[in-house]
Amino acid sequence: MNDTPPKSSLRQNLFYIVLLVFSVALALAAILLPDLSPAFSATPSVGEVASQDYRAPRSLTYTSEVLTEERRAEAERSVLPIYTSPNTAVARQQLERLQAALAYITSVRADQLATPNQKLNDLAALEDIRLSRKTAGAILGLTDSRWEAIQQETFQVLGKVMGSAIRPENLDDARSRIPVLVSLSLPEEQADVVAELVQAFVAPNSEYSESLTQQARQAARQSVEPVSRTFALGQTVTLRGQVLDTADIEALQQLKLIQLGPRWQDQISVVALVLLLAFLLAVYLYRSKEAFARDPRSLALIALLFLVFLVSARLVIPTRTVIPYLFPLAAYSLTVAALFGGSFAMVSSIPLAILSAYGLPYSLELTLYYTLGSLLAVLALGQARRIISFFIAGAWFTFAGALVILVYRLPATTTDLLGLATLIGAAAINGLASASIALVLQYLLAQFLGMTTPLHLMDLTRSDHPLLQIILRDAPGTYQHGLQVANLSEQAAERVGADPLLIRVGALYHDAGKTLNPSFFIENQVPGFPNPHQDIDPVKSAKIIISHVTDGLNLTRKYGLPRSVQNFVTEHHGTMIARFQYVKAVEAAGGDESKVDKELFRYPGPKPQSRETAILMLADGCEARVRAERPKDEEDLRRIIRGVIDDRLTRGQLDQADLTLRDLEKIEGSFFTTMRSIYHPRVKYPADLEIRSVEEPATTPLPNRSLAREAETAGELTTGTSQSTS
Repeated sequence: MNDTPPKSSLRQNLFYIVLLVFSVALALAAILLPDLSPAFSATPSVGEVASQDYRAPRSLTYTSEVLTEERRAEAERSVLPIYTSPNTAVARQQLERLQAALAYITSVRADQLATPNQKLNDLAALEDIRLSRKTAGAILGLTDSRWEAIQQETFQVLGKVMGSAIRPENLDDARSRIPVLVSLSLPEEQADVVAELVQAFVAPNSEYSESLTQQARQAARQSVEPVSRTFALGQTVTLRGQVLDTADIEALQQLKLIQLGPRWQDQISVVALVLLLAFLLAVYLYRSKEAFARDPRSLALIALLFLVFLVSARLVIPTRTVIPYLFPLAAYSLTVAALFGGSFAMVSSIPLAILSAYGLPYSLELTLYYTLGSLLAVLALGQARRIISFFIAGAWFTFAGALVILVYRLPATTTDLLGLATLIGAAAINGLASASIALVLQYLLAQFLGMTTPLHLMDLTRSDHPLLQIILRDAPGTYQHGLQVANLSEQAAERVGADPLLIRVGALYHDAGKTLNPSFFIENQVPGFPNPHQDIDPVKSAKIIISHVTDGLNLTRKYGLPRSVQNFVTEHHGTMIARFQYVKAVEAAGGDESKVDKELFRYPGPKPQSRETAILMLADGCEARVRAERPKDEEDLRRIIRGVIDDRLTRGQLDQADLTLRDLEKIEGSFFTTMRSIYHPRVKYPADLEIRSVEEPATTPLPNRSLAREAETAGELTTGTSQSTS
């Protein structure tokens, strides 16, 4: 025996792996790309204007390096440059130079041989001082006693000036203070001489000390304590329109409101999160028994929907204040619920909400906002059989979202009523937008996948549908038969967990092909008129009977019925034989079955491929048999139903349908309960009251024998103890 898996299975598994890898890669790109690419980065920087209000998502106290450095720099700047103490050596040196200059002037004054002009020239030749001619003349005109007094005053004033610290940059200030130091006992002209002489010998005696200054500044920096900054939950960090400084950027970083640059730790955490959520969805789909979990096109569509909503959210939501609460993420959940069921919609909406809000401000609040809103909306949507169901689901999303907003925003002291009303209004718009988008998406995507949504099925049950109108007008008996089969099938489907709405629609349209030749089918024949099958060849008769399957398929395609409804048309007879016509052909051949091609009397099939089409096959056969034989009591009714089910099971017509023996028991019980209420025994009226009431339905059954005979003539019943193939 060859254990090698088929190529189709290998290709399908390879497709699942590629789809999973591709989806994980795009999900990672959606989250990491804004951090890695400056083109998509919305991270603010120093000097930029804040594009939104930033509020603390949690309480936090941290040591602000920026503010601490500002305080330390301010303390350092407050330390003035430090100079050395006055250097006495410089003062002595300047006094010695002054003494030498005064001695030279005294010698010039005492020169008896020199003329006044020569004396003036000699005084002008002094190296350390440049005396003006006025001062030089005043000096030469002084008496010896006055000159002696000036010399003494000059020494005293210079000593005073040089006794204090004189810095190079303060030299002019020191010289400007000299006149006020001269004794007031001297005449003004002589005081000016003293001041001019002293100013020439004032020199800096204190120098800037780099080492002392740096030591002082370092001590000032160290004396500053680290500055702590505290934010309460919900406190405004910076307002929209404010120019951001370094302290603002630091606060936003500490509060995880912005990320200045990607870190490998953050990237690894994102990868781990995406892989974990992908594994969660993969395991769910692997264990799921839903049909879509094995359909590549459905899985590809789900992945595409998930990624489109995720990428859109990651591009639109960051750096916004109100838009996160407007983004219709719940439209994904409602669309998936309408197409593939609420269970997977709820499971997959959780990873989508987590990834959409991951790493963003108020990430926990947004995650709960999207998750709880989506879950409640999916639960409210139910089976999505009406348009209003979507908008009811949107209203429940609004309710859940508003409660989440109140839970997180009301305790915050910075929350104002206007902001709270704005966010709740955004939740209301979100619910309406999600419902509207999901309503459109589920319709378009169902057309693409060839699926049938409950909303579409409900539309097909409307009596004003064009094809139903044709059946009602051209084959009213077939229409009534379809209603009876629909009731039987729907009740049985609910018992075994099949889709009751789908099976009801399939029952209404399963015999649509009979409208092309309605008189050839017993339910449309008028009692008393000849049966057209009596006088035609059995092969031709069988061809007419069997053709209602292909004719019905063409009609359902013409009127745009979905593939799932078309399956009821092709599968409700499976590959059974039109037994009545086949028996007639064998009788015509003298009883030799080898002379009759059995395939000419076989329905094209296929056998029922789903629980729903299999239930319809059983309901169709049971309804025809019971209608024909008119059971006398409940035991007879149960025998007929069990006989039809056993016949289909024995003939292998249920081999490809997912029905267990326990399901068949439930179906038998459902058929019995429903038919017992329809075909209950009638009260026998006295002979004088056997007048048909005008209120009695026109479809009052004929006697059993007559009805059975007409059914046999139409080819709907097998001969003898054979069972119905309707």
